[in-house]
Amino acid sequence: MEILQRLYENIADCLSYDSGQPMLFSSGTFWALFLLFVPLYSLLKRNFWQMVVFVVAFGLYFYYKSSGAFVALLIITSLFDWTLSRLMVRLRSKAARRWCVALSLTASLGILGYFKYANFFLWNISAMVNGNFQPLELILPVGISFYTFQSISYIIDVYKGKVEPVRTWLEYAFFLSFFPALVAGPIVRCDYFVPQIRENRHASRNEIYYGFWLIILGVIKKAVIADYIAQYNDLIFDAPGTYSGFETMMGIIGYTMQIYCDFSGYSDMAIGLALIMGFRLSKNFDFPYKARNLSDFWRRWHISLSTWLRDYVYIPLGGNRKGTARTYVNNFVTMLVGGLWHGAAWKFVFWGAMHGAGLAVHKAASPYLSRVGTGRAGRWFAWLLTMSVVAALWVFFRADSWSDACVLLSRAVSDFSLSYALPFASARTLWLIMMAVIIIAHALPTSFWDRAGQWFVASPWIVKLILFLVVAQLVIELRGEDVTPFIYFQF
Repeated sequence: MEILQRLYENIADCLSYDSGQPMLFSSGTFWALFLLFVPLYSLLKRNFWQMVVFVVAFGLYFYYKSSGAFVALLIITSLFDWTLSRLMVRLRSKAARRWCVALSLTASLGILGYFKYANFFLWNISAMVNGNFQPLELILPVGISFYTFQSISYIIDVYKGKVEPVRTWLEYAFFLSFFPALVAGPIVRCDYFVPQIRENRHASRNEIYYGFWLIILGVIKKAVIADYIAQYNDLIFDAPGTYSGFETMMGIIGYTMQIYCDFSGYSDMAIGLALIMGFRLSKNFDFPYKARNLSDFWRRWHISLSTWLRDYVYIPLGGNRKGTARTYVNNFVTMLVGGLWHGAAWKFVFWGAMHGAGLAVHKAASPYLSRVGTGRAGRWFAWLLTMSVVAALWVFFRADSWSDACVLLSRAVSDFSLSYALPFASARTLWLIMMAVIIIAHALPTSFWDRAGQWFVASPWIVKLILFLVVAQLVIELRGEDVTPFIYFQF
């Protein structure tokens, strides 16, 4: 009896929310639950409503394991916005429908603003009046920015007549709580996803294998490369000014690759999980570090956010329809919003502002750049300039404060010496190997990765198993003491 009691307590602890260990795609608990989920999901797929209820329940439980009691906030948001959308189409008055939109936006942005920005604004007000600010004890719900943006896009699209309101709350809850994309994207649009729910399509054998391929790529990026190179990067960013300029520069370059591997790895896993279930999520990354200008970078980086900002901020502001100067201002404001979306701190505002200014500069210089030519030297210089700007701005994204970011950049430039290269290579050999792997992999043609995916799908099951076991062993060998959260969980 004592053994059974202990077993029951261990299972209960494992299934309960632990603020120190939120549910991650890279955690063993998630994969154990997913292996139980898949056969039940396949059986229930024959009955549409049973399948919907099961996936919604699993999605809400997944969010509970990620964010605890805040799952109630997700449920309330879904009920509120679904009810308003149903009411909106029954109202004949345009003014009344606008009030519905305003009410929804006020609620969604008010909740997001309270949890994410209350301390930021209170701190700034306190600083202006020389007050003694004591921050509120707020815990940011995991992924609140992602599902809030999904909810906002749904309400606006219903108002504009782009989509019909979802017929039932269960279908809307399915859309908002779909667990592969729930806590870190990609940001899903209603017109793209809800029809897939109603189609209730079974994944083909090739789609299941390709989804498995994407999951393996995501695990390699996140749990093998990003988590390992983060160990050195954290040393540099946690003690700015302590290390040499060369070591600091390596840390900056390392973080540039870390954030890509971390976030694109999560997106790969999310898209792969969805594909195994028979759902298609849009591509979220398209080799962004191949970009030769910031406009191209934002067409390749976090594509679901970029397109959301374009459709719901940039275009409503006037886009490029109101003259050149207004276009630059609209670009700048849109990226300011993007910066604030990422975090409630002036360093994120600066990060967004500089990307906005960079987009405006690129648009202004485009006529002159086209005259320079597109030779190899010109393309190389454009790429190097773009990557230098992106990497430098990532410092503000990662550093603990504005002053820390300035110290890191100053140290990397003023104290840089190649004399540290050989000692660094000797001490950080595996780190350099990891960096070389991701840089070379990123530089390979897109067609190479398309063919690699096709090869994996067509390969014998024993090859798939061996590759999986190799990756699993790498994760075990290289992991730290704790499972490292995804960087974008905080947003």
